[in-house]
Amino acid sequence: MRFEGTGIEKYIAELGRLDSVMHENRLYRSEQWDYDRVNYDRKFELKEGVFYFRIQGYAVEGDVGSNKADIQLMAPILGKHYYPHGVEYGEGESFPASLVKQCENIIDTIKEEVKTFAINE
Repeated sequence: MRFEGTGIEKYIAELGRLDSVMHENRLYRSEQWDYDRVNYDRKFELKEGVFYFRIQGYAVEGDVGSNKADIQLMAPILGKHYYPHGVEYGEGESFPASLVKQCENIIDTIKEEVKTFAINE
């Protein structure tokens, strides 16, 4: 599930400050980064299954490996984990309404925090 039109995707932010805001909201940068992209993930274990909320971004300047980059945020996504195949983000997935609402609240919180230091507002 893609959260379109949230407004978060219009922000560019410095990687170190972005890491801090994401960490405060329990989203962690996964180790699968490359020099151009980052993924911030939060795992939810519910009775309906295991879900991952992800906010992605890519470097518009600098590189992630040096921890000196300006990151363009992208539309957040929510997926369901299927063992052993992985996470499915498809539109055919069913997500608990309470989880969707919680993710929307997280997006709003992060957006408000990032707005205060965004490079391109």
